[in-house]
Amino acid sequence: MNKNPKFFAGLDIGGSTLKAVVVDACAKQIGPLVEVRSLVKDGYQTTFDQLENALDQLAAGAGISRSDIAGVGLDVPAPSSDGVIWGRANLGDDWVGTDIRGQLSARIGIPVFMTNDGNAAALGEYAVREYHTARSLLLVAPGTGLGGGLVLPGGRVYEGANGLALEIGHISVPFREDDGEQPACSCGLKGCAESWVSLMALRRRLGIELAKPRWAAHPLNQTDAPIAEKAFRLRDFATDGDELAISIFKQQGFILGYAIADMVRTLDPGLVVIGGGLAETTFRDQYMEWIMEGFADRAWPVYRYSPLDSTKETTRFEWAIGGDAAAAIGMAYTARDLFQ
Repeated sequence: MNKNPKFFAGLDIGGSTLKAVVVDACAKQIGPLVEVRSLVKDGYQTTFDQLENALDQLAAGAGISRSDIAGVGLDVPAPSSDGVIWGRANLGDDWVGTDIRGQLSARIGIPVFMTNDGNAAALGEYAVREYHTARSLLLVAPGTGLGGGLVLPGGRVYEGANGLALEIGHISVPFREDDGEQPACSCGLKGCAESWVSLMALRRRLGIELAKPRWAAHPLNQTDAPIAEKAFRLRDFATDGDELAISIFKQQGFILGYAIADMVRTLDPGLVVIGGGLAETTFRDQYMEWIMEGFADRAWPVYRYSPLDSTKETTRFEWAIGGDAAAAIGMAYTARDLFQ
């Protein structure tokens, strides 16, 4: 019997909260999910304080000592390479160029693995699907932006040579606005998938539509609320079958499926998981149908069903099931695999 059991922590740095979980050597979660306030804008040292707070809460909730934690998986909401932050994103200025992995490991005395939040969420979705260990998984997650990640068979995330792979939202798509122009993306380019499928895109499209005479009498035009608030309400309207809301989400779903077709043609993952807030909406089945319409419009038939067996799917689509804890779970499972 092992008298010195090992435990492994997953730490997910978000813009508003830090989430943390701990698992044992069998990858079983021990104790509850821990959430503490995120203070990323206040600098990485302040965030380190919060991460240590989370680790202490994890240990207390699991009935173990912090010294029993043999490895930590950490995800950050920014591009990074070999533990060093390459871009500010929504972080404080002092994060950029800093060896976050090395400094945190030295501070807590525990080895650390670090990746970005999209990769972490993909790893989490892979980890909660015990039946899927023999194939790869592509996560595509519409949110404020459009992120995701690719997990290879066996559970290793594909990061690329510099940790910069799978910038899913910045694949170019050939769609244009009513005036024939391509929409600007937050990255500075035009026509990216994220400029069509994201919360920011939703706000832009809603503003364009509400300016049309067709929607002059729409309830969202009868209020002086800012466009961000109107866009937040759009899911409720879609749930009720509102024509305007449905038309916007249908366009987003179709374009998302179209973009996924090119990713599948390149990566052939076998399983595509759709994450983000849409996974929790009541109209998600309809949204998935729109995704499949876009996918069918762009993908070769062989990427949907086998030419040898028309009942065998070559690419399966599923909704995310990991919930808010997916990234933290993915980091804990990865720490277990790397540091056991």
